[in-house]
Amino acid sequence: MINLKDIKRIYFLGIGGIGMSALARYFYLHGKSVSGYDKTRTVLTAALEDEGIFITYEDNLDTLDKQADLIIYTPAIPKDHIQYNWFLENNYTLLKRAQVLGLAANEKFNISIAGSHGKTSVSSITAHILKTGNKDVAAFLGGICINFNSNFIDGIDYAVVEADEFDRSFLSLEPNIALITSVDTDHLDVYGNLEAIEDSFRQFCDKIREGGLLIRNSRVNDSIQNTNVRNLQYSIDNTSADYHIKNLEIQSGAYSFDVQHPDGVLAGVKSYYGGRHNIENALGAIAIALQTGVSEVAIKEAVASFKGVKRRFETHVRSNSIVYIDDYAHHPRELDATISSIKELYPGRSLTVIFQPHLFSRTKDLCQEFALSLSNSDSLILLDIYPAREEPIEGVSSKIIFDAVTITDKIMARKEQITELLSSRENLDIVLTVGAGDIDTKVGEIATLLKSRIKS
Repeated sequence: MINLKDIKRIYFLGIGGIGMSALARYFYLHGKSVSGYDKTRTVLTAALEDEGIFITYEDNLDTLDKQADLIIYTPAIPKDHIQYNWFLENNYTLLKRAQVLGLAANEKFNISIAGSHGKTSVSSITAHILKTGNKDVAAFLGGICINFNSNFIDGIDYAVVEADEFDRSFLSLEPNIALITSVDTDHLDVYGNLEAIEDSFRQFCDKIREGGLLIRNSRVNDSIQNTNVRNLQYSIDNTSADYHIKNLEIQSGAYSFDVQHPDGVLAGVKSYYGGRHNIENALGAIAIALQTGVSEVAIKEAVASFKGVKRRFETHVRSNSIVYIDDYAHHPRELDATISSIKELYPGRSLTVIFQPHLFSRTKDLCQEFALSLSNSDSLILLDIYPAREEPIEGVSSKIIFDAVTITDKIMARKEQITELLSSRENLDIVLTVGAGDIDTKVGEIATLLKSRIKS
């Protein structure tokens, strides 16, 4: 395997991806020549360009870096991609993002956060707590942490890494501490069934270094562990877990709680990051922080000052008359967590959900579960499927979800129709946009519209 210290020039195929861009920032800050290709100009690629990284949006041989000594690519790059095939045919060193992330993170004290849901939030909260506790930490995140205004922060001693199970990417990591938030049915295009997913997580557990630690949510199957290292559990409601929540209350839009842990009680923790699921995410991060020696004072300060992750329960409008939240949830369990959290925070109020399904395969596999989750809303605007890396599947469209949703106030629409539809509705109360596609490109318009309707 290559030594990253010997690499001078790096070219990224798919540089605008959230994981790819974190690596690009890492290498650029460490003095490497960094450039890359992406299909579409986005807010994230524009930020990389502003930071000094050259990006081309044309897949041809005139714009690539022929002097690069490492090509990093994402699995989303199509096999007929011109630049990808040219590098391949000319014997360049090509590595997947996951392989390079492993090389970078495994040089440090590696803290890897895995799970079907919640890993971006746990990773971001963990990085923020460790940074607040004066730990010299690098973080490779799967979202833009609002406190850092980035998906990457640089540091020497520790690495906080989002460990992605897609394409078995997390098997390139060798954690000192691994945390698993959940193991659920997803990415069936890669795995085929839940048993294969669970087996992959067991392989991830086996990657934990000697003398290391596994922290897992108590809901994770007991077969997913590593008996050669310490195993601890956390839970928001299971009082037999090593780390669990006590005295959880909502006070003026904030959560207040105590943490019972193996060495005592961390009392009076406050969080302004919405949703019960995010309290459990914070608990996982607190467990890591206590294990790495962060003080209780720093932990409480960091949890209270954590502003969240863009598109993870991100509140854009908050008033007595209208609330607007945007979230990345793209799996039924994530939808359940987001919708139930809104209902808990804003009891008795009416919820309009605007959902963009992500991937034809996920829609096909989880259609009935999506419908069940969305039926917990009061009103639904259902958009077309965002295909991402996939080609259409015959017979699979948003309509198969739509037909199974049981509420009567539902409509199918195109993304371009959202603001028009909202403008025509008189009694908007709580609005939620949700999905992992490009629905986020409408967030600014929706927020502007809803702010204009706030009743004084």
